[in-house]
Amino acid sequence: MPTTEEQHNGTAQAGMPQNVEWSSYGEHNVAFLKDCFQQCEDMIFYNFELQGGKKATLCYLDGLTDTAMLDEHIIEPLKQRYPDQTDSANVLVEDILRTVTAVKAMPIYSMETAIEAILSGLAILIPHRAAAGFTIDAIKFDKRGVSEPTAESVIRGPRDGFVETLQTNVALLRRRIRTQQLKMESLKRGALTHTEIRYAYIEGIADPDLVEEVRRRLQRISLQSVLDSGYVEACLEDKPAYLFPQIVTTERPDVAASHLLEGRIVIIVDGSPVVLIAPGLWASFMQSPEDYYHRHYFGTLIRWLRYVCFLISMLGPSLYVAIITYHQEMIPTELILTMARARSQIPFPALVEALLMEIMFEAIREAGARLPQQVGSAVSIVGALVIGQAAISAGLVSAPMVMVVSITGVSSFLVPHYNMGIAVRMLRFPIMLFSGFLGLFGLIMAVILLATHLLKLKSFGVPYLSGIAPMRKNELKDILLRVPVWSEDTQIERMSSAGINEGVDRSKS
Repeated sequence: MPTTEEQHNGTAQAGMPQNVEWSSYGEHNVAFLKDCFQQCEDMIFYNFELQGGKKATLCYLDGLTDTAMLDEHIIEPLKQRYPDQTDSANVLVEDILRTVTAVKAMPIYSMETAIEAILSGLAILIPHRAAAGFTIDAIKFDKRGVSEPTAESVIRGPRDGFVETLQTNVALLRRRIRTQQLKMESLKRGALTHTEIRYAYIEGIADPDLVEEVRRRLQRISLQSVLDSGYVEACLEDKPAYLFPQIVTTERPDVAASHLLEGRIVIIVDGSPVVLIAPGLWASFMQSPEDYYHRHYFGTLIRWLRYVCFLISMLGPSLYVAIITYHQEMIPTELILTMARARSQIPFPALVEALLMEIMFEAIREAGARLPQQVGSAVSIVGALVIGQAAISAGLVSAPMVMVVSITGVSSFLVPHYNMGIAVRMLRFPIMLFSGFLGLFGLIMAVILLATHLLKLKSFGVPYLSGIAPMRKNELKDILLRVPVWSEDTQIERMSSAGINEGVDRSKS
């Protein structure tokens, strides 16, 4: 029976036998496995004879194991060459290890280990008169090849992306950071899925307190299943109920490597092509990997444009609603007359008009994202044009409102991280309500509340607005500017990682 601690921390796999020792009679072990894997048609038990008449059984899951490798490197060598004819169970184990040298074979002494290995794709060799069994590393299953991530494409930069296989993702990081200081530790979470999670950091750059905090939060995860890195992200964030993301996500190995060099922790989840980077700060969500692949002044210009569009996408419709409803005196006379003519036949107030258009725009955007790629972009563009023109012709919305919503939508596409873009899109609606009921006073009050929220927010004990509040001049060089890579102190400043290496406050994490 699983212990109380195992039931709570999610490490014990459901249905896994506990503390069942290996029997020197292989028939008993095979019978036990057959009992555990009842009604599992993909579970294979292959019996064969070793040289000298001794029997053995290979156990593996069909589809997860390379049967050709088993036949060439396990079955045939053991059939044709068996050097010792003694009946000693311990000698039999040593002889098998000497015979099977072309593949990785490790002795096992418990049924719990055997079942866990089988479910991981390993094969189990069970000699019928031996003191131990053997795990055979012959894992082979279909996997997606390394390709460019579609959600984070760049004009200039590496074209490879993470895949669903943990070993491949680890290798992609090792190719970029070739130092023994790159440390990786792993654990398994999920009582049913037993998913492997591996976190990486660079010793000497990453703050030891941050590494310990990530380790503690990962060990605290108690879930029945972990199918994607999103499950882990929800369990690691300081405030998972808040809109702003507190962990950076990426499918690009170069992005993950750059964050490792800045002192952050990269978390890789087996089965997911999206890796997690902790801590996630606001400045990290506003940076694109392409900023560092072009000339520094071009990267700085694009970064400034991104900040401006970030403000437009969040506050644009709210500012328009506040001015057109309560502060018409701020608009030039010629322009206010034009806008008045456009709104003369509109039956709704500006707030309702803005809400209708924003909801329709978000619906069209989500429809385009869910449709097949070949038609999704065309439907979203044509749908927006047709619905916007039809709404103007029907007198439901005014042309200036359509223009404001369109500019807001285009500006939101410049936010490089999808999670941050979602937060901006959702916050747009409550800010719009503040402006619709209280005018510019409501808009300013909403901005103050939002700024207060961001100032209080932390990610793994690190202030969310690090570099800006608290302000550090050295870090502002990589937030407001993109300094040249040949700058003498650029790398040192970036490795400071927004105060991470200066000590992490755990008091409220």
